[in-house]
Amino acid sequence: MGDHKLDKIIEAARMYYQLDYNQQDIAKRLGVSRPTVSRFLQLAKNEGIVQIKICDPNENNEELAHKLQEKFGLKRAIVAITPQYEDTIAKQAIGEAAAAYIEEIVKEGDTIGTTWGTTLYEVALRLQSIHVKNVKVVQLNGGVSHSETNTYAYEVVSLFAKAFHTNPYLIPLPAIVDHAVVKHAIEADRHIRKILDMGKQANIAVVTVGAPTDDSVLIQANYFTEEDLRTIYACGVGDICSRFIDIEGRVCSGELDLRTIGIDLEELKHKETSILVAGGPSKIEAIYGALRGGYTNVVVTDHITAQHLLDYESKAEKKAEENKDSVSALQ
Repeated sequence: MGDHKLDKIIEAARMYYQLDYNQQDIAKRLGVSRPTVSRFLQLAKNEGIVQIKICDPNENNEELAHKLQEKFGLKRAIVAITPQYEDTIAKQAIGEAAAAYIEEIVKEGDTIGTTWGTTLYEVALRLQSIHVKNVKVVQLNGGVSHSETNTYAYEVVSLFAKAFHTNPYLIPLPAIVDHAVVKHAIEADRHIRKILDMGKQANIAVVTVGAPTDDSVLIQANYFTEEDLRTIYACGVGDICSRFIDIEGRVCSGELDLRTIGIDLEELKHKETSILVAGGPSKIEAIYGALRGGYTNVVVTDHITAQHLLDYESKAEKKAEENKDSVSALQ
């Protein structure tokens, strides 16, 4: 798209949405036809020049947020409206809400630790340029070296760092290795140790959860043995920081946990602000498990997921009983 055409599109959008001109008046002022103005306005929406937000007064987000805070002992819950309950759409709404919250709370001297994934990429894309001094941004867990799905591990940390005008600290390692002794050897390196320690010391953590489905990035990466997969499928409802948990937030496998590179889940509990950003139909159990585990004190989710979480108690009890039976059968 040429600069001249772009200028006309922006001018048409300003006149229509900000100055309340009708399309015929805009056509006269720009010297084009009315159908051309209509196309300009559609292009403005398609290209993100114009973004339309609908505020529905009938949706009581504050009430849902308050109930989440009470139910899970959170210091803050933020509930975004998603126009459609589909993972991609929900992530966009949640990403916008989470970015606004992060911009609100970050102060001079903070260290922000982030994980990766498509949800956090939506957050990172929406962060504005924020002039706060001496902010550090560090990756909290290893990534995935080979995956058909982009995990955005590099992009998330880099975009966060760009927003805060600082340099990113990356963990250039896989999330999970074959043996605990390999992990210990890697973490003994002073350069890697420095980044991992920075993640431990970060006062703000921004994390999400994954679901243990066949298209899970971690499962597709072929990190797991057959025994690992049996354990994950039997009791796991999701992963947080690449560590698989059950419906009560307990780590599924101590042996697998010892092979995972990055922040320990117990360390998340001690953060000044630990933000879980997640929503959509595939993540309900994983979010519930993470909140039951007490790993985060802030949650940003969509309004439909929020209601599912509030209604989940009886379902969770049933799932917990099923997990016990499955684990007993494996032993």
